[in-house]
Amino acid sequence: MKLMELVTGLDQVEDRSAGYSADTQTADLNANKTKVENTKGQRQRQKTQTLDATQMYLDSIGLPPLLTAEQEVSYARSAIQGDTAARTRMIESNLRLVVSIAKRYQYRGLALLDLIEEGNLGLIRAVEKFDPERGFRFSTYATWWIRQAVERGIMNSSRVVRLPVHVSKELNAYLRTVRELTQKTGQTPSLEFIANHLGQPIAYVQQMNEFNEHALSLDAASTHESEASLLDILVDDNNCDPCDFVQREDLTATIGEWVCGLNQRHREVVLRRFGLQGYDCHTLQEIGDVMGLTRERVRQIQVDALTRLRAILESNGLSRELLFNL
Repeated sequence: MKLMELVTGLDQVEDRSAGYSADTQTADLNANKTKVENTKGQRQRQKTQTLDATQMYLDSIGLPPLLTAEQEVSYARSAIQGDTAARTRMIESNLRLVVSIAKRYQYRGLALLDLIEEGNLGLIRAVEKFDPERGFRFSTYATWWIRQAVERGIMNSSRVVRLPVHVSKELNAYLRTVRELTQKTGQTPSLEFIANHLGQPIAYVQQMNEFNEHALSLDAASTHESEASLLDILVDDNNCDPCDFVQREDLTATIGEWVCGLNQRHREVVLRRFGLQGYDCHTLQEIGDVMGLTRERVRQIQVDALTRLRAILESNGLSRELLFNL
Protein backbone atom coordinates (compact mmCIF):
# COMPACT_ATOMS: atom_id res chain seq x y z
CA MET A 1 0.00 0.00 0.00
CA LYS A 2 1.35 3.44 -0.91
CA LEU A 3 2.05 5.96 1.81
CA MET A 4 -0.33 8.36 0.02
CA GLU A 5 -3.06 5.73 0.26
CA LEU A 6 -2.36 5.38 3.96
CA VAL A 7 -2.82 9.12 4.35
CA THR A 8 -6.07 8.95 2.41
CA GLY A 9 -7.30 6.16 4.68
CA LEU A 10 -6.56 8.03 7.90
CA ASP A 11 -9.64 8.24 10.13
CA GLN A 12 -8.46 10.61 12.84
CA VAL A 13 -6.14 13.52 12.16
CA GLU A 14 -5.34 16.67 14.06
CA ASP A 15 -7.39 19.64 12.88
CA ARG A 16 -4.55 21.53 11.20
CA SER A 17 -6.76 23.70 9.07
CA ALA A 18 -9.79 24.37 11.26
CA GLY A 19 -10.29 27.94 10.10
CA TYR A 20 -9.98 27.18 6.39
CA SER A 21 -12.07 24.00 6.72
CA ALA A 22 -14.85 25.87 8.52
CA ASP A 23 -14.94 28.52 5.80
CA THR A 24 -14.97 25.86 3.11
CA GLN A 25 -17.75 23.94 4.83
CA THR A 26 -19.85 27.09 5.30
CA ALA A 27 -19.47 28.04 1.65
CA ASP A 28 -20.33 24.50 0.58
CA LEU A 29 -23.42 24.42 2.79
CA ASN A 30 -24.57 27.77 1.44
CA ALA A 31 -24.06 26.58 -2.13
CA ASN A 32 -25.98 23.37 -1.44
CA LYS A 33 -28.79 25.32 0.23
CA THR A 34 -29.09 27.61 -2.77
CA LYS A 35 -29.09 24.61 -5.11
CA VAL A 36 -31.83 22.84 -3.13
CA GLU A 37 -33.94 26.01 -2.98
CA ASN A 38 -33.60 26.51 -6.73
CA THR A 39 -34.47 22.87 -7.36
CA LYS A 40 -37.50 23.06 -5.09
CA GLY A 41 -38.69 26.20 -6.84
CA GLN A 42 -38.25 24.61 -10.23
CA ARG A 43 -40.11 21.45 -9.18
CA GLN A 44 -42.93 23.48 -7.68
CA ARG A 45 -43.32 25.36 -10.96
CA GLN A 46 -43.26 22.10 -12.92
CA LYS A 47 -45.87 20.59 -10.60
CA THR A 48 -48.06 23.67 -10.93
CA GLN A 49 -47.72 23.61 -14.70
CA THR A 50 -48.68 19.92 -14.76
CA LEU A 51 -51.73 20.54 -12.60
CA ASP A 52 -52.67 23.54 -14.73
CA ALA A 53 -52.39 21.48 -17.93
CA THR A 54 -54.52 18.70 -16.43
CA GLN A 55 -57.13 21.16 -15.23
CA MET A 56 -57.16 22.85 -18.63
CA TYR A 57 -57.89 19.50 -20.25
CA LEU A 58 -60.67 18.72 -17.78
CA ASP A 59 -62.15 22.16 -18.39
CA SER A 60 -61.95 21.66 -22.14
CA ILE A 61 -63.88 18.38 -22.12
CA GLY A 62 -66.46 19.84 -19.76
CA LEU A 63 -69.22 17.72 -18.26
CA PRO A 64 -71.13 16.24 -21.19
CA PRO A 65 -74.31 14.43 -20.14
CA LEU A 66 -74.01 10.68 -19.92
CA LEU A 67 -75.88 8.68 -22.50
CA THR A 68 -78.78 6.49 -21.52
CA ALA A 69 -78.86 2.86 -22.58
CA GLU A 70 -81.28 3.72 -25.39
CA GLN A 71 -79.08 6.58 -26.59
CA GLU A 72 -76.01 4.35 -26.59
CA VAL A 73 -77.75 1.83 -28.82
CA SER A 74 -79.01 4.54 -31.15
CA TYR A 75 -75.68 6.33 -31.49
CA ALA A 76 -73.76 3.06 -31.81
CA ARG A 77 -76.00 1.91 -34.65
CA SER A 78 -75.52 5.24 -36.40
CA ALA A 79 -71.74 5.08 -35.88
CA ILE A 80 -71.65 1.65 -37.48
CA GLN A 81 -73.40 3.16 -40.51
CA GLY A 82 -70.64 5.79 -40.75
CA ASP A 83 -72.29 8.67 -38.87
CA THR A 84 -69.29 10.73 -37.71
CA ALA A 85 -71.37 12.94 -35.42
CA ALA A 86 -72.76 9.92 -33.57
CA ARG A 87 -69.28 8.47 -33.19
CA THR A 88 -67.99 11.78 -31.82
CA ARG A 89 -70.88 12.02 -29.37
CA MET A 90 -70.12 8.56 -27.96
CA ILE A 91 -66.46 9.47 -27.53
CA GLU A 92 -67.10 12.86 -25.91
CA SER A 93 -69.67 11.44 -23.51
CA ASN A 94 -67.11 9.00 -22.11
CA LEU A 95 -63.99 11.17 -21.84
CA ARG A 96 -64.53 11.49 -18.10
CA LEU A 97 -64.52 7.70 -17.85
CA VAL A 98 -61.05 7.72 -19.38
CA VAL A 99 -59.85 10.26 -16.81
CA SER A 100 -61.17 8.22 -13.88
CA ILE A 101 -59.46 5.06 -15.15
CA ALA A 102 -56.20 6.84 -16.00
CA LYS A 103 -55.92 8.19 -12.45
CA ARG A 104 -55.67 4.62 -11.15
CA TYR A 105 -52.43 4.16 -13.12
CA GLN A 106 -50.57 7.24 -11.87
CA TYR A 107 -46.96 6.98 -10.65
CA ARG A 108 -46.15 4.04 -12.91
CA GLY A 109 -43.83 5.90 -15.26
CA LEU A 110 -46.23 8.08 -17.27
CA ALA A 111 -47.71 11.49 -16.51
CA LEU A 112 -51.47 11.72 -16.03
CA LEU A 113 -52.02 13.51 -19.33
CA ASP A 114 -50.07 10.80 -21.15
CA LEU A 115 -52.19 8.14 -19.45
CA ILE A 116 -55.34 9.99 -20.51
CA GLU A 117 -54.06 10.19 -24.07
CA GLU A 118 -53.45 6.44 -24.17
CA GLY A 119 -56.87 5.83 -22.63
CA ASN A 120 -58.54 8.02 -25.25
CA LEU A 121 -57.05 5.80 -27.95
CA GLY A 122 -58.60 2.82 -26.20
CA LEU A 123 -61.95 4.63 -26.04
CA ILE A 124 -61.86 5.32 -29.77
CA ARG A 125 -61.09 1.68 -30.40
CA ALA A 126 -64.00 0.66 -28.16
CA VAL A 127 -66.41 2.83 -30.16
CA GLU A 128 -65.22 1.17 -33.35
CA LYS A 129 -65.65 -2.36 -31.94
CA PHE A 130 -68.83 -1.92 -29.90
CA ASP A 131 -71.80 -4.06 -30.93
CA PRO A 132 -75.03 -2.54 -29.56
CA GLU A 133 -77.00 -5.70 -30.28
CA ARG A 134 -75.28 -7.71 -27.54
CA GLY A 135 -77.30 -5.98 -24.83
CA PHE A 136 -74.65 -4.60 -22.43
CA ARG A 137 -73.70 -1.02 -21.61
CA PHE A 138 -71.00 0.73 -23.60
CA SER A 139 -69.18 1.97 -20.48
CA THR A 140 -68.66 -1.63 -19.33
CA TYR A 141 -67.31 -2.59 -22.72
CA ALA A 142 -65.16 0.52 -23.09
CA THR A 143 -63.54 0.10 -19.68
CA TRP A 144 -61.71 -3.02 -20.85
CA TRP A 145 -60.37 -1.30 -23.98
CA ILE A 146 -59.33 1.80 -22.04
CA ARG A 147 -57.46 -0.24 -19.44
CA GLN A 148 -55.73 -2.28 -22.13
CA ALA A 149 -54.62 0.88 -23.94
CA VAL A 150 -53.33 2.53 -20.77
CA GLU A 151 -51.45 -0.59 -19.65
CA ARG A 152 -49.91 -1.02 -23.08
CA GLY A 153 -48.85 2.64 -23.07
CA ILE A 154 -47.13 2.10 -19.73
CA MET A 155 -45.42 -1.03 -21.04
CA ASN A 156 -44.12 0.75 -24.12
CA SER A 157 -43.12 4.08 -22.60
CA SER A 158 -42.27 3.71 -18.92
CA ARG A 159 -39.17 1.53 -19.30
CA VAL A 160 -35.71 2.44 -20.51
CA VAL A 161 -35.54 -1.00 -22.12
CA ARG A 162 -38.87 -1.87 -23.72
CA LEU A 163 -40.27 -5.31 -23.00
CA PRO A 164 -42.08 -7.22 -25.74
CA VAL A 165 -45.86 -7.04 -25.41
CA HIS A 166 -46.25 -10.76 -24.67
CA VAL A 167 -43.62 -10.51 -21.92
CA SER A 168 -45.36 -7.46 -20.45
CA LYS A 169 -48.67 -9.30 -20.37
CA GLU A 170 -47.04 -12.26 -18.67
CA LEU A 171 -45.42 -9.90 -16.17
CA ASN A 172 -48.75 -8.22 -15.42
CA ALA A 173 -50.36 -11.61 -14.80
CA TYR A 174 -47.47 -12.53 -12.49
CA LEU A 175 -47.74 -9.26 -10.54
CA ARG A 176 -51.50 -9.71 -10.23
CA THR A 177 -50.93 -13.14 -8.72
CA VAL A 178 -48.35 -11.76 -6.28
CA ARG A 179 -50.80 -9.04 -5.16
CA GLU A 180 -53.53 -11.63 -4.61
CA LEU A 181 -51.19 -13.85 -2.59
CA THR A 182 -50.07 -10.86 -0.52
CA GLN A 183 -53.67 -9.92 0.28
CA LYS A 184 -54.56 -13.52 1.06
CA THR A 185 -51.62 -14.28 3.37
CA GLY A 186 -51.18 -10.79 4.82
CA GLN A 187 -47.46 -10.78 4.06
CA THR A 188 -45.09 -10.68 1.11
CA PRO A 189 -44.88 -14.23 -0.28
CA SER A 190 -41.47 -15.84 -0.65
CA LEU A 191 -40.01 -16.81 -4.01
CA GLU A 192 -40.55 -20.49 -3.21
CA PHE A 193 -44.20 -19.90 -2.26
CA ILE A 194 -44.90 -18.00 -5.49
CA ALA A 195 -43.12 -20.62 -7.57
CA ASN A 196 -45.14 -23.44 -5.97
CA HIS A 197 -48.39 -21.53 -6.46
CA LEU A 198 -47.66 -20.90 -10.14
CA GLY A 199 -46.18 -24.33 -10.75
CA GLN A 200 -43.04 -22.69 -12.09
CA PRO A 201 -39.35 -22.99 -11.12
CA ILE A 202 -37.81 -20.37 -8.86
CA ALA A 203 -35.74 -19.14 -11.82
CA TYR A 204 -38.99 -18.06 -13.51
CA VAL A 205 -40.02 -16.01 -10.46
CA GLN A 206 -36.58 -14.40 -10.28
CA GLN A 207 -36.78 -13.50 -13.97
CA MET A 208 -40.21 -11.89 -13.51
CA ASN A 209 -38.85 -9.84 -10.61
CA GLU A 210 -35.96 -8.69 -12.80
CA PHE A 211 -38.41 -7.67 -15.53
CA ASN A 212 -40.31 -5.64 -12.94
CA GLU A 213 -37.30 -3.49 -12.04
CA HIS A 214 -37.65 0.12 -13.16
CA ALA A 215 -35.00 2.72 -13.89
CA LEU A 216 -35.36 5.89 -11.84
CA SER A 217 -34.45 9.35 -13.03
CA LEU A 218 -32.04 11.19 -10.75
CA ASP A 219 -34.11 14.32 -11.37
CA ALA A 220 -37.34 12.65 -10.25
CA ALA A 221 -38.83 13.51 -6.86
CA SER A 222 -37.66 11.15 -4.14
CA THR A 223 -41.22 10.75 -2.81
CA HIS A 224 -44.65 12.01 -3.73
CA GLU A 225 -44.59 14.33 -0.71
CA SER A 226 -41.03 15.63 -1.12
CA GLU A 227 -39.76 18.24 -3.55
CA ALA A 228 -36.15 17.01 -3.29
CA SER A 229 -34.87 14.91 -6.19
CA LEU A 230 -32.94 11.67 -5.87
CA LEU A 231 -29.86 13.58 -7.02
CA ASP A 232 -30.21 15.84 -3.96
CA ILE A 233 -30.28 13.02 -1.41
CA LEU A 234 -28.08 10.27 -2.87
CA VAL A 235 -24.55 10.05 -1.49
CA ASP A 236 -21.81 10.67 -4.03
CA ASP A 237 -19.11 8.13 -3.22
CA ASN A 238 -16.67 9.99 -5.47
CA ASN A 239 -17.06 13.26 -3.60
CA CYS A 240 -15.35 13.71 -0.24
CA ASP A 241 -16.21 16.13 2.52
CA PRO A 242 -14.36 19.47 2.08
CA CYS A 243 -13.00 19.27 5.63
CA ASP A 244 -11.63 15.76 5.07
CA PHE A 245 -10.11 16.80 1.75
CA VAL A 246 -8.25 19.76 3.28
CA GLN A 247 -7.03 17.67 6.21
CA ARG A 248 -5.76 14.89 3.95
CA GLU A 249 -4.00 17.29 1.63
CA ASP A 250 -2.37 19.02 4.59
CA LEU A 251 -1.30 15.71 6.13
CA THR A 252 0.07 14.49 2.79
CA ALA A 253 2.24 17.57 2.46
CA THR A 254 3.38 17.31 6.07
CA ILE A 255 4.43 13.65 5.77
CA GLY A 256 6.22 14.52 2.54
CA GLU A 257 8.27 17.06 4.49
CA TRP A 258 9.03 14.49 7.18
CA VAL A 259 10.23 11.98 4.59
CA CYS A 260 12.52 14.61 3.05
CA GLY A 261 13.98 15.17 6.52
CA LEU A 262 15.36 11.62 6.65
CA ASN A 263 18.93 10.86 5.62
CA GLN A 264 19.53 10.12 1.95
CA ARG A 265 19.47 6.31 2.20
CA HIS A 266 16.33 6.17 4.35
CA ARG A 267 14.61 8.75 2.14
CA GLU A 268 15.38 6.89 -1.10
CA VAL A 269 14.11 3.58 0.26
CA VAL A 270 10.82 5.11 1.44
CA LEU A 271 10.28 7.05 -1.79
CA ARG A 272 10.94 4.02 -3.99
CA ARG A 273 9.09 1.56 -1.76
CA PHE A 274 5.87 3.58 -1.57
CA GLY A 275 5.99 5.30 -4.97
CA LEU A 276 6.26 8.88 -3.70
CA GLN A 277 7.46 12.07 -5.42
CA GLY A 278 7.44 10.63 -8.94
CA TYR A 279 8.87 7.19 -8.16
CA ASP A 280 7.08 3.98 -9.09
CA CYS A 281 6.45 1.42 -6.37
CA HIS A 282 9.30 -1.08 -6.20
CA THR A 283 9.85 -4.36 -4.42
CA LEU A 284 12.60 -4.76 -1.85
CA GLN A 285 14.64 -6.76 -4.35
CA GLU A 286 14.29 -4.07 -7.05
CA ILE A 287 15.38 -1.34 -4.62
CA GLY A 288 18.33 -3.46 -3.53
CA ASP A 289 19.44 -3.92 -7.14
CA VAL A 290 19.35 -0.16 -7.75
CA MET A 291 21.12 0.78 -4.51
CA GLY A 292 23.57 -2.12 -4.49
CA LEU A 293 22.13 -3.63 -1.31
CA THR A 294 20.67 -6.98 -0.36
CA ARG A 295 16.94 -7.43 -0.05
CA GLU A 296 17.24 -7.97 3.71
CA ARG A 297 19.30 -4.79 4.14
CA VAL A 298 16.67 -2.78 2.26
CA ARG A 299 13.99 -4.23 4.54
CA GLN A 300 15.97 -3.20 7.61
CA ILE A 301 16.37 0.34 6.28
CA GLN A 302 12.64 0.50 5.56
CA VAL A 303 11.76 -0.62 9.09
CA ASP A 304 14.18 1.92 10.56
CA ALA A 305 12.77 4.72 8.37
CA LEU A 306 9.17 3.90 9.25
CA THR A 307 10.08 3.75 12.93
CA ARG A 308 11.54 7.26 12.70
CA LEU A 309 8.43 8.50 10.88
CA ARG A 310 6.20 6.88 13.49
CA ALA A 311 8.01 8.74 16.25
CA ILE A 312 7.51 12.02 14.39
CA LEU A 313 3.88 11.13 13.75
CA GLU A 314 3.12 10.38 17.39
CA SER A 315 4.97 13.46 18.60
CA ASN A 316 2.53 15.51 16.53
CA GLY A 317 -0.48 13.75 18.07
CA LEU A 318 -1.53 11.88 14.93
CA SER A 319 -2.69 8.26 14.51
CA ARG A 320 0.12 5.75 15.03
CA GLU A 321 -1.63 3.32 12.68
CA LEU A 322 -0.95 5.59 9.71
CA LEU A 323 2.41 4.13 8.74
CA PHE A 324 2.10 0.62 10.13
CA ASN A 325 -1.29 -0.43 8.74
CA LEU A 326 0.48 -1.78 5.65
